[in-house]
Amino acid sequence: MTQVYQNEFVFGEGGGKGTNSTQLASAPSLLKTLSHAFREKDKVKKSVVANDDIKTIGTTFSHLSMSNNESSTSLNLSSSPKRINNSSSSLARPKVSKRNSFKFDSPSLTPRHSDQYTDLDDDWDADVEHGLTTTDSAPKNLEFRPQTFEYPTLKSKRISGSVDSFAKVKSNTPLDDYYEVNKTKELEAAKEKEEMIAVVSKINRYKKILNEQTIELPKLKKMAWNGIPEELRPLSWQLLIGYLPPNSNRRDLQLQRKRQEYLNGINQVFASAKEQTTWHQIEIDIPRTNPKIKLYTYETTQRSLERILYLWALRHPASGYVQGINDLCTPFFQVYLSDYIKDGTAVENFNPGELTKQEMNNVEADTYWSLTKLLEGIQDNYIHAQPGIIRQVNELKDLIKRIDFDLSQHLETENVEFIQFSFRWMNCMLMRELSVKNTIRMWDTYLAEPNGFSEFHIYVCAAFLVKWSDELKKMEFQDIMMFLQNPPTKGWTEKDVELLLSEAFIWQSLYKNAAAHLR
Repeated sequence: MTQVYQNEFVFGEGGGKGTNSTQLASAPSLLKTLSHAFREKDKVKKSVVANDDIKTIGTTFSHLSMSNNESSTSLNLSSSPKRINNSSSSLARPKVSKRNSFKFDSPSLTPRHSDQYTDLDDDWDADVEHGLTTTDSAPKNLEFRPQTFEYPTLKSKRISGSVDSFAKVKSNTPLDDYYEVNKTKELEAAKEKEEMIAVVSKINRYKKILNEQTIELPKLKKMAWNGIPEELRPLSWQLLIGYLPPNSNRRDLQLQRKRQEYLNGINQVFASAKEQTTWHQIEIDIPRTNPKIKLYTYETTQRSLERILYLWALRHPASGYVQGINDLCTPFFQVYLSDYIKDGTAVENFNPGELTKQEMNNVEADTYWSLTKLLEGIQDNYIHAQPGIIRQVNELKDLIKRIDFDLSQHLETENVEFIQFSFRWMNCMLMRELSVKNTIRMWDTYLAEPNGFSEFHIYVCAAFLVKWSDELKKMEFQDIMMFLQNPPTKGWTEKDVELLLSEAFIWQSLYKNAAAHLR
């Protein structure tokens, strides 16, 4: 007898649904009776019986021969299957009639007509002549369910599914495509898992550095160059900018002292009449600061930025407040604010009014001192005549002449002056061209560079300009100016910023301290 696997259906040679082999195997008396019936049937019509007993069993069980006045019952698909055994009272031993048909002692059998006959050969008359008119005579409570099967894939060599679902896939999709879809999904899952492992590993390396009693800043800068994990960025920035000391034993005292000093300064400058020129300019610029980001539309945010900028302007009379400083304030404010958000809300949508007064004072103080540290290195960008920005613009012009001479010549032919488009790049650190989120990622690298905001930024601007070289060389003056004032960077992600930083690093490696590129 041919081996039959568990839950496998046995199909008859004449077609039909067949029956579950497990159910047949569980009824030895039924198999014995059926076998006796086959021998009787063989005496009548040897040509009808197939050589394979298993297939014949399936055929007879699916299409039991009935007499014309007998009836059959349809499958009850709503009921659960029951095991067939010798002790079952619901299913009596089948009786073999003189016409070699089987009769079950089951109630209310409905006559079946020839137009209901569904044998594969569709030859009713021939089957009547040979006594093979059969009907499905399984008990009403017997349910046939699609079996599960296993199919090979690239990963496990086996997948589970149903016969019906596989038939549908196979009929609508070429088998090669079916493999390709599964292969693509597996590769995407493997890539996602690999990225998650890399992120966790990176966070653990950062935590190991930050948990040291005395942090080695060169190691922290090396890690920060490639980006800082969001949850570790507030502390990392405070260390990299020089606001907090590397020794952990001194940090709490430093924070307490600096935050109290900020509050004392606010109370002092706001206790007297405001310097109207400075205050008026700040009041105008604050509503214009990132107006498309919900965070900066809240009154709490705007009042905090006003206090920070006004105090800085009065404490630094050599430069005072200059448009553009308000933009430089926002990355620090956003990063330090994120450290106090506990409900998972994105910082861009968070309402700072939900924080306590003490927490907002901490955010303001940390932002003020970090901004002060940043502007110390580029203060000549904001004093009278802004000589620092003029120097950076000229260096950018000379650098582009060395990197992309054709672009430099085209801009000169079209009478485009670098000061016309790159002044804003230097004054606002490309913040008008990039989103705040991408700017924050860029500042991770700037803080890791020795002179990130004053020197490395020039190479970033060069890489930014050269990136659009092919488009710009096809444009005339007006189109060039409109393009550079609104470059297509709205869809940029952190990956685009990292690519820009990598290209800037290459230019810096090639041309920094090389006098030839300035001639």
